Amino acid sequence: MKPGRSHRVDLRGLDSHVLTWGDADAPKLVLLHGWMDVAASFQFLVDAFARAWYVIAPDLRGYGRTAWQPQGYWYADYIADLEALLDAFAPDEKVLLAGHSLGGNVVLHYAGVRPARVRKLVSLDGFGIRAEESEQAPDKLAKWLDAIAAPQGFATYASFDAVADRLQKNNPRLPRDKALFLAGHWAAALPDGRVRLLSDPRHKLPFPTVYRIEETYAVWRNIVAPTLWIAAAESNIPKWLDEHPEGEGATDSFAGIRRRFAHIPHGRLVTIADAGHMLHHDQPAAVAAAMESFLIE
Repeated sequence: MKPGRSHRVDLRGLDSHVLTWGDADAPKLVLLHGWMDVAASFQFLVDAFARAWYVIAPDLRGYGRTAWQPQGYWYADYIADLEALLDAFAPDEKVLLAGHSLGGNVVLHYAGVRPARVRKLVSLDGFGIRAEESEQAPDKLAKWLDAIAAPQGFATYASFDAVADRLQKNNPRLPRDKALFLAGHWAAALPDGRVRLLSDPRHKLPFPTVYRIEETYAVWRNIVAPTLWIAAAESNIPKWLDEHPEGEGATDSFAGIRRRFAHIPHGRLVTIADAGHMLHHDQPAAVAAAMESFLIE
């Protein structure tokens, strides 16, 4: 494996953990992980890169070895944290940004609100979330209030092997050696010998606000950087978005993705075969090849 280096960085007053790979003089590539994940999740993708990069990947707030936020987690904070990260590692530079899932959505938003700071952009299976109606607002806020009044934690595990079992259950394509590697970064040992996830349980709180897809489209239409959307052929995301065609005769399960992609001004959509949502784990070589072909052209 390519060796990574850990950094402690103050990002907007939050003690944050950032992993880097490669020489700082190489072209910079910033990677943002997804929900319930950590920066080390990109190790297999980094190993598959053919050219030299200076890869910069933070543990997002409340994940991994970055500090928790007692007031909870708000999407706009991830965008502001990304700007602080760029100010620390790439001031006065146009950057290459990529992200998976939640991280993909964050980099898309950042590129739309700070178009002058982004040179090229890659989203790995990150295409926004379900569109919602304004009528859902009272119920969503009520559910959020109920959840913060009765906070829940994460169950602990007997061992890192048990964490690896969980990861393989979530993703049957994940080999055992990779599952054990991820378990060592995804969790930490407790004094009693059990293992806990390195994630703030507040991430389980429901969203208190309605997601208005029209606002996301407005941001995406402001992107000027060339943009690559990489979709996994067997991802659950198209179905989860609840926009793909239903019923007998439906053949294009990515129809909803394509409708959303139409709002990206300078975009390209590619699909990785034999991969689920964790495509950078399932097919790291194919994902790395697609990314590098786009980033260096």
